Amino acid sequence: MGLLDSVAGAVLGKLGGQQGGMAQIALDMFNQNGGIGGVLDKFKEGGLADAAASWVGKGENMPVSADQIASVLGNGQIAEMAAKFGISPETLSAQIAQHLPTVIDKMTPNGTVEGESGNLLSTVLGMLK
Repeated sequence: MGLLDSVAGAVLGKLGGQQGGMAQIALDMFNQNGGIGGVLDKFKEGGLADAAASWVGKGENMPVSADQIASVLGNGQIAEMAAKFGISPETLSAQIAQHLPTVIDKMTPNGTVEGESGNLLSTVLGMLK
């Protein structure tokens, strides 16, 4: 994924501001956790299987809290990503909680995880328009 990461970094750098930062955070989170399948597995293992399934399914997305995000992804990973973007871990967890259900929902339009279920970069950029 080196080439994709380089292209994504260049595109996101041009976006700038909070939009570019949040899109980069989303890409980093998916990359660090093995893609969409890995992220969903973490939520299932963390006791949030119903919420994760709702994001993939065609119904309404169940919410997730900032505390649940920190618990599932781990405080260390959250702190590391937050430091990279110059924000507090609490702010990052809240932002992930706000956007993750929608990102996964948009990446799984058919209600199933298929490979990487579309292009993460185009999905995230499409949400920022």
